Amino acid sequence: MITRTELLAYVDALLATSRFQDYCPNGLQVEGKQQINTIVTGVTASQALLDAAVANEADAILVHHGYFWRGEAAPVIGVKYQRLKTLLEHDINLLAYHLPLDAHTEFGNNVQLAKLLDIEIDGRISGTGDPAIGLCGCLKSPMPLDEFADYIDSKLDRKPMVVAGHDRVINTIGWCTGAAQGYIQQAAELGLDAFISGEASEQTTHLARELGIHYISAGHHATERYGVKALGEHLAAQFGLQHIFIDIDNPV
Repeated sequence: MITRTELLAYVDALLATSRFQDYCPNGLQVEGKQQINTIVTGVTASQALLDAAVANEADAILVHHGYFWRGEAAPVIGVKYQRLKTLLEHDINLLAYHLPLDAHTEFGNNVQLAKLLDIEIDGRISGTGDPAIGLCGCLKSPMPLDEFADYIDSKLDRKPMVVAGHDRVINTIGWCTGAAQGYIQQAAELGLDAFISGEASEQTTHLARELGIHYISAGHHATERYGVKALGEHLAAQFGLQHIFIDIDNPV
């Protein structure tokens, strides 16, 4: 068991949340009980995840996608009311870490995706300062696009959307989980063979073809399951907590 105060201090320091200018507050978003023994992790704090956490008698929920996004309507009505009501009635803490969980060098979404896909990390796809979000590297065994797409399907259990940009095998690759299709330009400027993200915009297809780089949309949810799960497992081992990762199906 650990106190909420101790857990927050540890995770905020571990993920260096103060370094990030984000689209939402990172850390404690909804206050619950002070003592924490059971923690549920998931990608998004949907009502389905909250209900599963209640059923598992969770003291805290830790997610990648929480609440109170920039530009979000302020009134506590409808979906927002029901979600907050569930948390407050059951005295459950909600902790959310967005960009800090994308970027972390051990538990981050991008590092965890590289680990799952057996990609050797050797750089980044944008900028020179910290923190780095998108990464680049090499496949340990180069493969053609169709074979690599099947490989991703086998690892993520989700068939990716693929746009071919050339006819070479894939050796060098860039990636950034979630809705980071906009990094395709930087990936192409680095001369990479392929770029992976979670979603695609209408223009992504044209850019991939015209820039000569394969684009692979592997799913926003599917690419971001692994950071929060790894962080939850770490916290459980570090503090003797009961940890339950709950994957709420999402085809996007």
